[in-house]
Amino acid sequence: MSSHIFKRTKLATSLSLILGAATTLSAYAAEVEKQEELEVIQVTGFKGSIKESTQLKRYSSGVVDAISSEDIGKFPDTNLAESLQRITGVSIDRSNGEGSKVTVRGFGPDYNMVTLNGRTMPAASLPAGGGAPNSRAYDFANLASESVKSVEVYKTGKASIASGGIGATININTARPLDNPGLVANIGVKAQHDTTNRVGDDVTPEISGIFSWTDEDAKFGASLTASMQQRDSSATGAFVGEWRTTEYDGTIPQAADDIVLENAPAMGQYYSMPSDLRYTIADRERTRTNAQLTLQYSPVDSLTATLDYTYSQQELFEARAEQSIWMDNYKTHLIFDDNDVKTPIYYQEERRDLSTRDLGLALQEQNQVNENNSIGLNLEYYFNDQLRFMFDAHSSKATSKPDAPYGSWINAGLGANVVAAQQVDFSRDLPSMVIDFDDCSRENLNCTGALEQADVGTSILDANFASQESTVDEFRLHGNYVMDNGSIDFGIESRSMESQSLQSLTRNTMGNWGIENPGELPDGYLDPTNFLAEFDDYDTSGSFDQGFTGSASQIGYWAAEQYGFNFAADGAFATNRTIKEDIKAAFVQYNYSNELSGMPFNLVIGARYETTDITSTANIDLPNAVAWEGNNDFNVRYGTDKDDYSLSSSYNHFLPSLDFDINVVEDVTLRASYSTTIARPTYDNLSSAATVGVPTGPTIIPGTTNAPAATGNPGLVPLESDNFDVSAEWYFTDVSYVSVGYFNKKVDNFIGLTPMTQNYYGLRDASAGPRAEAAKAELEARGLAFTDANLFQMVAAMENGVAFDSMSYDEFEAAYDVLPNADDPLMDFTAQVPTNNKDAKIDGYELAVQHFFGESGFGLQANYTIVNGDIDFNVAADPTTTQFALVGLSDTANFIAMYENDKFQARIAYNWRDKFLNSAARYVNEPSFTEEYYQIDFNIAYNFNEKMSFFVEGLNITEQNMRQHGRYQAQLWNLEQNGARYNIGMRYNF
Repeated sequence: MSSHIFKRTKLATSLSLILGAATTLSAYAAEVEKQEELEVIQVTGFKGSIKESTQLKRYSSGVVDAISSEDIGKFPDTNLAESLQRITGVSIDRSNGEGSKVTVRGFGPDYNMVTLNGRTMPAASLPAGGGAPNSRAYDFANLASESVKSVEVYKTGKASIASGGIGATININTARPLDNPGLVANIGVKAQHDTTNRVGDDVTPEISGIFSWTDEDAKFGASLTASMQQRDSSATGAFVGEWRTTEYDGTIPQAADDIVLENAPAMGQYYSMPSDLRYTIADRERTRTNAQLTLQYSPVDSLTATLDYTYSQQELFEARAEQSIWMDNYKTHLIFDDNDVKTPIYYQEERRDLSTRDLGLALQEQNQVNENNSIGLNLEYYFNDQLRFMFDAHSSKATSKPDAPYGSWINAGLGANVVAAQQVDFSRDLPSMVIDFDDCSRENLNCTGALEQADVGTSILDANFASQESTVDEFRLHGNYVMDNGSIDFGIESRSMESQSLQSLTRNTMGNWGIENPGELPDGYLDPTNFLAEFDDYDTSGSFDQGFTGSASQIGYWAAEQYGFNFAADGAFATNRTIKEDIKAAFVQYNYSNELSGMPFNLVIGARYETTDITSTANIDLPNAVAWEGNNDFNVRYGTDKDDYSLSSSYNHFLPSLDFDINVVEDVTLRASYSTTIARPTYDNLSSAATVGVPTGPTIIPGTTNAPAATGNPGLVPLESDNFDVSAEWYFTDVSYVSVGYFNKKVDNFIGLTPMTQNYYGLRDASAGPRAEAAKAELEARGLAFTDANLFQMVAAMENGVAFDSMSYDEFEAAYDVLPNADDPLMDFTAQVPTNNKDAKIDGYELAVQHFFGESGFGLQANYTIVNGDIDFNVAADPTTTQFALVGLSDTANFIAMYENDKFQARIAYNWRDKFLNSAARYVNEPSFTEEYYQIDFNIAYNFNEKMSFFVEGLNITEQNMRQHGRYQAQLWNLEQNGARYNIGMRYNF
């Protein structure tokens, strides 16, 4: 048996020769005609790349932006998402400090369509920390930029483009050898230094290569492009699991009788309380491998056949450690802020007559692999000078699955019962974690006055298994007929999508919730770590700094032998869901060009008709009990019974589009566009069965939140948007322009969440029945505090016929679980049911300027996007009411300055995104906002000769951090301290 422990690897062993090729061909049949009429551009350096992108923007119908490679295989950023954020109106989500998914004009990743060479790509991505995968959004982190020639962003709808994107359709163009006849070969090697790295390699390799060849007659060609990238990094962070907002009734649940309240809420005023505070240290490994093989054959000028295969793999490993405190009994001192919903900016608890409780020291581990496979065939045939056809078919699969037998995410619960009191200052950006340390009051601790491995014991081992497999089989037949002053595009399409998601939790008891066996771990399993030393960007004065790092899987294998269980993810599947969609479409598009009073204009009128059939099937293990295992610890238990839920629905859409542009004077273009677009619901919203959670504590105690439940609605229909765009563009040179645009989107069928409180599966509540009532009465009769720990202990004592004071609470927790019986009431679950019941309007402005200053070599690009929505989240509203609000809306800006000559290239880029709502219900009805963020990147290249060049790159050089909060800034949700990345490399053209 072995476990994955972070250790250094040799740089030399990672380097292997990888060859490949990348050129470009527009994927959309409707655009091919215009592309062929464009000037043939020799792409060299920044200016050549920008010239190509500018030509595409200028001569395309509708609103289109693009980024092109500076040279074959040389994209301007190391990640496609990081490149796309330079485009007006595009912002990105980051994961581990790296671009991951995109938002366009305020519409998040699930509302944008991503295609590869015009083909719809499946998406599969597991959420960090376990859980069921839900998103349709393609993760750009899976695809290296070296194999990409260009990326086009279609912001207005077109009849010839696959539906699914309200914000935009993003098309990635890759290699086709006949577009670049002859022999092209190069290799690039890069060394990356991630300044956040703690325990991996300080320098990791990236290598990419190109090989593209055609015969002398350019009848047959083959290209291979491939890359391998390795990255070792670390992340230090903090988070709060829950903020619970309730109405103040004059009391604070589980407070001490002598609690001190400063600036207390008024009667009836809402206030929020935290559930915990955790500091985290995560060490990460990421290896990304990409390859694409393309074969082309053109036996006659009228026929070209293209066969291509694309592969990507991303292996992810993370070892994470926590230092945490949990909010519990005897709240003794709270200081509230002055907001409408009050937050305790100072929070204090004491244990008093209770035993010291645990300082949480859990270890987690992620083992995940993402793979994408796509094989496709494209035939392009010119029947005559007027008529041509394009047939395209592909079969693509995306998988995200565990990379270890014990699951995709494991949590080894560890703790030390050394907390006699705890305080938090939530007014800081990084809330303080202060504890009164006591390792002497319990007999099984060593009383040295310092946290040591001898104080640490195990509790519960959780193994999460989550996987997703999505497939797309797509066939398209497009035609183009040329007439005087125009052409007609027409076609039919068929797309079948299937996505299966699995999720289970395997829970094994080690030292139990009470940390019964401190000092049990073998020597060397834990590494003492000063958590505060990792937070070099924040005030950490007064906080407790002692913790441990280690390997969760190593502890898992040890515990399996020590406690007699199988260390493998073999729990009942809480989610076994399959979503199938069959889409049939037909379109026609008329392209017309002429002059109006001497002003050339283009008119494109199109219509697309689609039918969609959906089947949602869930096969789940039915839960049979919610076990009460300790004070506020509950666990859903499953039996062997399974049940199938299957629901079907269908809908159809008529999607018109119109684009008009006119050159009112030379080099000045005015545009107007109208289109109807749709975006389909996410997979979780289409699920046909409910999954249930656990309450926050015994429900007999006032202020306890109901157990949550999640359920979907297969009858949901897509969001439908009526889009209107107008813009003016002045191209005063072939690489310089100024543009201003206005967009307006009226969106129907937004999915809102309707709260429903009901019972599921006949589950009963052991913490609210006659036994709990009798235990409460007995506590009151004895003058004992009505706390969750005392209540559990009394219920267990009375049920099992033992004296309440015959053993400690920890011993009761270890010895007994309280299971529901027929006398207990049915448990209330609060489910948020998705429903098409919301409409919204989004509008905004896009401003852009691009200019090269003559032949000086200096140039700049700048843009600013303003996005407005008519539905915002009201942070002061009733927390019992679910709010609908538009997520992802934020202003964005970019500024890029550059210089180049024959030998030297340099660029510095500034990207900014304003604060935005990322979730309207992160926990029950609590919102989450991502705070304002900016990033500065640069790259410098030197051409040693025509064949060899050297470069250096820096990303996030000012080391900006990411932070998310709830209703107000003091309500921290998540914080992650980021660092800079630096690359140095060379590229050789053969």
